[in-house]
Amino acid sequence: MGVVSERGATTEGERTTGRRRGRSGVVSFLRETVIVVGTALVLSLLIKTFLVQAFYIPSPSMEPTLVRGDRVLVSQLTPGPFDLDRGDVVVFKDPGQWLPPAQDPERGAVSQALVEGLTFVGVLPQDSGEHLIKRVIGLGGDVVTCCDSEGRITVNGRAVDEPYLYPDEGTDQVNFEITVPEGRMWVMGDHRSSSLDSRYHQDLAGQGTVDIDLVVGRAVATIWPIQRWTRLSDDGATFSAVPAP
Repeated sequence: MGVVSERGATTEGERTTGRRRGRSGVVSFLRETVIVVGTALVLSLLIKTFLVQAFYIPSPSMEPTLVRGDRVLVSQLTPGPFDLDRGDVVVFKDPGQWLPPAQDPERGAVSQALVEGLTFVGVLPQDSGEHLIKRVIGLGGDVVTCCDSEGRITVNGRAVDEPYLYPDEGTDQVNFEITVPEGRMWVMGDHRSSSLDSRYHQDLAGQGTVDIDLVVGRAVATIWPIQRWTRLSDDGATFSAVPAP
């Protein structure tokens, strides 16, 4: 009848209670895990939707500021509560025909769904399939010209010394003069000889300028790899002497 007959033995009732406690502990652990993971995903989704998003750098077009393989954190508050400025490094959607057709890697249905889900909530960074990252050089009304006698771009007649450019490299791969339409921007990569930026799309609608509505946000920090953790300056001081258009 479940009565013990020697020291160290347990009754049937105690064994049943122990099993119940074990099951209860497992259920409690699973419930807490689901709550924690669910909360983290919800917070991540909210942060991604309203504040920040991660992106992967696939090319050398922004060297030395950003190198291939970097992950950057992008603030979606610019443009919006914060103004877009010359010198900002921004991520924007392909205006059309800037990027070749994306080729998605082959994945199984489950793997693809997992990657898309983690990317959607911001755990994995967006790839470059439909986005580009460049530096804002001119905004609506600005006259951007290349180049002066020293190989520098000028904005509204003022030559700009750009400290972020790839070492020992200028901007004179393409000569141009453009008046940026209102609501648009002129963008260029920091590694000018390796960047197919506004200069190379002047034959398209907008003459190489990009609609500001396509801007996802401003890159504010490099977050991966660890040894490259750094805040990304907006370099607004570089353009501080540029007069209004």
